[in-house]
Amino acid sequence: MSWIYEQWYLIDTFIKSGGPVLLAIALLLLLLWGLMIERVYYLLVLFPVYQQKVVNKWCCRDDKKSWFALQIRQGKLARASLLLKQNMSFLNALIKMFPLLGLLGTVSGMIQVFDVVAVHGTGNPRLLASGISLATIPTMAGLVCALSGLFIYSRLDSHAKKLHAGLALQLVSHQDEKLK
Repeated sequence: MSWIYEQWYLIDTFIKSGGPVLLAIALLLLLLWGLMIERVYYLLVLFPVYQQKVVNKWCCRDDKKSWFALQIRQGKLARASLLLKQNMSFLNALIKMFPLLGLLGTVSGMIQVFDVVAVHGTGNPRLLASGISLATIPTMAGLVCALSGLFIYSRLDSHAKKLHAGLALQLVSHQDEKLK
């Protein structure tokens, strides 16, 4: 229990050192990771079930060559594409917000440093250095969050594209089997 308390204390101290912007970054990071976990679960667990249902329905069709059948196949592929891309634009927007929020935290921290300079003057470099150090914490946090999110996002996006291409290939191959 003391380990958990120590970790919570460290996180709390870190967030307080970066100011309210760092709290916003932390909350958005929780949202980002929640959405990413949802996308991973969908792509690895739920979409294969959906894909199998679509392929089974397509295989049961007698007519796979007419214009009407091809439009049905295109509709199924379009629906699969929408399901695979769900929340991906929002994830991309969240990832792009992190560096900007970090910059906002740095600017607000530097304003506080300038207030200290206005009150105490430039005679105490240690006071300036500690203020500048604390002002850069939000930038670092924003960049770390953006980098981790960008890596997972790119993996999710490429996996979704592979799943869509695989479904398209399965539907075409089952169409060709019926013709032989």
